[in-house]
Amino acid sequence: MNKENASDELSTGSSRNQTRAYLMRRFETLGIHPREKLGQNFLIDLNLLRLLHESAQIEENDVVLEVGTGTGSLTQAMAEKAAQVITVEVDPVMHEMAKQELADRNNVRFLMTDILYNKNRLSDEVLNAVREELAKDAQRRFKLCANLPYSIATPLMSNLLLSDLVPASMTVTIQKEVADRIVARPGSKDYGALSVWMQALAETRIIRIMPPSVFWPRPKVDSAIIQIVANPKKRARIPDLRFFHQFVRSLFLHRRKYIRSVLCSAFKRELTKAEVDSVLARKQISETVRAENLAVRDIFDLSEAFRALLPNGDNPFCHDADA
Repeated sequence: MNKENASDELSTGSSRNQTRAYLMRRFETLGIHPREKLGQNFLIDLNLLRLLHESAQIEENDVVLEVGTGTGSLTQAMAEKAAQVITVEVDPVMHEMAKQELADRNNVRFLMTDILYNKNRLSDEVLNAVREELAKDAQRRFKLCANLPYSIATPLMSNLLLSDLVPASMTVTIQKEVADRIVARPGSKDYGALSVWMQALAETRIIRIMPPSVFWPRPKVDSAIIQIVANPKKRARIPDLRFFHQFVRSLFLHRRKYIRSVLCSAFKRELTKAEVDSVLARKQISETVRAENLAVRDIFDLSEAFRALLPNGDNPFCHDADA
């Protein structure tokens, strides 16, 4: 969501008194309404907004990507510390409003575009802007800190981890249900492809659960502030990220099926059932276990065992399921 602060003062130097009443008057003056289609719900709890950007631990060498500029409240707070904030907004009215509010900030770069080219690819314009800012100083680090629209949270974070431009950390507000999936453990109802993908590459934690009442307009579900911290050692041990990503997605495509059935189906053109059975036996994994009961490390080992059997590193996966 574009969930912006609407409380007394966002931070030192902020003169805007963005209470719920203030936002309602501002929107009425402009003749606009929050757009549900774009996930525009504005955070009206100053303490929670402060918790979000303070948890990101933004420092003077950081290049921070924000997705969902909104009125620019979080943007301003981050710009007080960051080397550069690149903020992305798809709504032209919000984009212009924020530009006017933050006209005196010379370390904020405003982009009016969709962060997602499609669900499997991020905007080249945004990624190139981040690269340009990082290139200005070898000491700079890339971070994501944002009040994310629910609809883009999963593809945005998943694709960033898959890209060559991985944030040192991602500190974001998202739907609680998605946050629960990211931190879920094997055997739980929330454990799935998203859990494995995130935990295989990063450390994950939920910082705070937030009820609908802290937003205007109120969403219909709870939200959460979550932090994903990239782990370079974990990433380095995965030789083919795209294969692993698609292997994990395929493994959970039919999560209630036994692992043998899922694997035989996934590799039906490349491997015989006997070859699948051989890998499972070698890894001491029961044919009747389900993917949801396997630890992240076991799934990684299984992925590598199957990748080694494929000729010339072929990638047989063609499923287009979401993580």
